[in-house]
Amino acid sequence: MQEVTNFARFYSILKRVPKIGDDEFFKKEMVYIATGGRTESLKAITRKEYDALCDLLEKRFPEKRDIYVGQRRKKRSCCLKLLQKIGVDTTSWPAINDYCKSPKIAGKVFAELDIEELQQLSKKLRMILKKKEE
Repeated sequence: MQEVTNFARFYSILKRVPKIGDDEFFKKEMVYIATGGRTESLKAITRKEYDALCDLLEKRFPEKRDIYVGQRRKKRSCCLKLLQKIGVDTTSWPAINDYCKSPKIAGKVFAELDIEELQQLSKKLRMILKKKEE
């Protein structure tokens, strides 16, 4: 089963690197290195390998990390506001994490969610709010 379905973080880093962003060979080579020679395909990469690859690229190109962190911060803020509207005590991290750990919500603690997972969480929380209002 494909663990990573959204490669936005990877491509957003590469897009901002001159001459590398369009180089298919470089992309395949980076995936090959990140997977220890297992594959050249992003579709076959595990979540752990994908995160390690993106972390490596962000260290190599640090200004890209700042952009990712800013985007993630905005998504986290949005989710926290939605959680507050639902009735979760957003002043308590254990309360937030308990709510998010539910397999029906996010399946992991809030701090471990990446941008893609925060987008999915946001959609779920909006649906919950909509059902609550009806």
